[in-house]
Amino acid sequence: MGIFSRMGDIINSNLNSMIEKAENPEKIARLIIQEMEDTLVEVRTEAARSIAERKELARKADTYEARADEWAAKAELAIDKEREDLARGAIGAKQQAQQMADVVRREIEILDENVDKADADLQKLQAKLNEAKAKHKSLMMRGTTAQNRIRVRTQLSDSKVDDALARYERVERKVDELEAQVESFDLGQGGQSLESQFAQIEANDAVEDELAALKARMTKSANKPKKAANK
Repeated sequence: MGIFSRMGDIINSNLNSMIEKAENPEKIARLIIQEMEDTLVEVRTEAARSIAERKELARKADTYEARADEWAAKAELAIDKEREDLARGAIGAKQQAQQMADVVRREIEILDENVDKADADLQKLQAKLNEAKAKHKSLMMRGTTAQNRIRVRTQLSDSKVDDALARYERVERKVDELEAQVESFDLGQGGQSLESQFAQIEANDAVEDELAALKARMTKSANKPKKAANK
């Protein structure tokens, strides 16, 4: 089973559980990202294990090949000493060492394929994770906006708004009553307000002052002696 199909089974299982519980979309998105991050760690751990195992197998292969070279050299020495029996034994040991080296090399090739596949899976998974995080950020912004709109709509439809408007109307009525009390002071004043009455007094004073000045001038003019007529 591939790493993505295995991760898909885990996510789908958890998603179905959350959907049955009516969980919110933002929480589901966080779950998907968490599963992807956990899978990313798992893949990297497996890749690191494969790389370490490859190094160990490479050392074994080198050891077997070195042993095969040693038996080959011993076979040549036995031939030089005209000991074909020893040469045959050395050749057999060389072949066994070489066969072990070949087996280990094939195991290394399999590990190399697994590491290459893990590297490709890591790149794909990292790209998917980055995409999921970007979508999650956008989803959170959309969710916040939707929640704010719901809150505003709820407040508008809530009786609290009507109560606030009713209180505001009561305040307006109170102000109207205060203004009416002020205006009541003008009642019984001949239809004139206090301001108009004071203005009338000031105007009367100005008229009286001018009248007095006029009388004074006329009296002064009448008291002047008349000049004799020219003969």
